[in-house]
Amino acid sequence: QVQLVESGGGSVQAGGSLRLSCAASVDNTFYMGWFRQAPGKQREGVAAISTGGTTYYAGSVKGRFTISQDNAKNTLYLQMNSLKPQDAAIYYCAASNRFGRSWYDVARYDYWGQGTQVTVSS
Repeated sequence: QVQLVESGGGSVQAGGSLRLSCAASVDNTFYMGWFRQAPGKQREGVAAISTGGTTYYAGSVKGRFTISQDNAKNTLYLQMNSLKPQDAAIYYCAASNRFGRSWYDVARYDYWGQGTQVTVSS
């Protein structure tokens, strides 16, 4: 039974930082990603990390967000700096053991956390 539990969301002012964590009951053979969904919008890929440690980012967050994982703790992180109001959304952790789809493709991921809210005020 795969379980993903996010934490670390909250409210910050624009320019602030947050670090999201995802406690994952998966091993490092899984491809891990962070997605977000704002009200009225589709869920979108934010960042992902492959089993080999290669990282991928959406253009809108590149240079501001950093995805990382601690395999010893089975924890995935998303460090978010220089937050903007448009970053506000529910952030989801996701895991995949599939191949053949892009890292930002929601359909690639079989397992999802419950989400954590990020609010950014201007």
